[in-house]
Amino acid sequence: DKCVQAIMKTVAEAQGERFIEAPPFDLGAVYADSTATIPLIFVLSTGADPTAIFLKFADEQGFGKKLDTISLGQGQGPLAEKLMSDGQERGSWVLLQNCHLAVSWLPTLERMVDQFDPELVHRDFRLWLTSMPSKDFPVSVLQDGAKMVNEPPKGLRTNIMGSYLTFDQAYLDGCPKLQHWRKLLFGLCFLHAIVQDRRKFGPLGWNIMYEFATGDLDMCTQQLHLFLSDYEEIPWAVLQFLEAEINYGGRVTDDKDRRLLNTLVRTYTCPEVMNKDYKFSESGMYFSPDCEQHEEFLEFIRTFPLSPGPEAFGLHDNADITCAQNETFALMEDLLECQPKSASGGGDRDQEILNLANDILKRIPAKLDLIKAQEQYPTDYHESMNTVL
Repeated sequence: DKCVQAIMKTVAEAQGERFIEAPPFDLGAVYADSTATIPLIFVLSTGADPTAIFLKFADEQGFGKKLDTISLGQGQGPLAEKLMSDGQERGSWVLLQNCHLAVSWLPTLERMVDQFDPELVHRDFRLWLTSMPSKDFPVSVLQDGAKMVNEPPKGLRTNIMGSYLTFDQAYLDGCPKLQHWRKLLFGLCFLHAIVQDRRKFGPLGWNIMYEFATGDLDMCTQQLHLFLSDYEEIPWAVLQFLEAEINYGGRVTDDKDRRLLNTLVRTYTCPEVMNKDYKFSESGMYFSPDCEQHEEFLEFIRTFPLSPGPEAFGLHDNADITCAQNETFALMEDLLECQPKSASGGGDRDQEILNLANDILKRIPAKLDLIKAQEQYPTDYHESMNTVL
């Protein structure tokens, strides 16, 4: 159950900590390497929606008003074709969402992409596609396109860091009640990380694996900003109800999960969050800081451990055992999948196995001398463990 942590420690010591931390989603770098004839493909994963990041990036690049979006489905093919044709002429961006839901139209998409002519297509034109992994997606479009995967962050620290990397100083300063806004915003990001990361504990975390997404957090932050800006007194009950029963609670169907979600919301969205002594967990490590600058928040988040203990989620320490074992088994299965399926020619397979076995034997510590150990550490029945064992 400590295998994954040992591997992370080994990699961090040998290569550096940046090799065990998920890099931030850098849409600008991908865009800089693209051209008008190269489609940019978001490979969707459960629990992560790149739409908000993309719309923000489009505004930054000055294409917020030159962006046409459409969610593909039945009957949307002709409209998508028209948007692509117009975009090539006007130099606008076109976002085709959920391509996996328009399987019958994908051959048309493949044909249109193959016919992109650098001499005729406006240099500012970009074709953006989103799709879940699908065997029906055109192979040629995948090969020619720039592919991006925005997976939901794993771990409290990475999750909260990912949320704050989408903010800037102007966003943190954009509310009349600055202190309440900054502290409650951090509590919302912490809540989002908790509800997502509790899924790794299986039935101990949630009875049903709900697909909480970044859209839930975005809606909560917008509502928080609205109520703080428009109301003199903070409507705590309204904020808690919206988070627990509508934004996140709209996905929850189990009554025990709903009760748990209400408890979590009342822990991270409450008047006590404004107190300096209020902590989110028993360890006292997690709380909403009194930071003002964006970089100060990032530095505070970096102090969190990469692998948080179960106490951060309100669980017993033993809850981590099964979770860690499942992560180890999944890691080993992935490693086996990466192994070559056939032996390379010209080599002696038996000799390779013997050399590997000898190498492992050299690394194993010497056998423990049980007799000497018993003489050095005799049984003492005043020790509870000696009595039990």
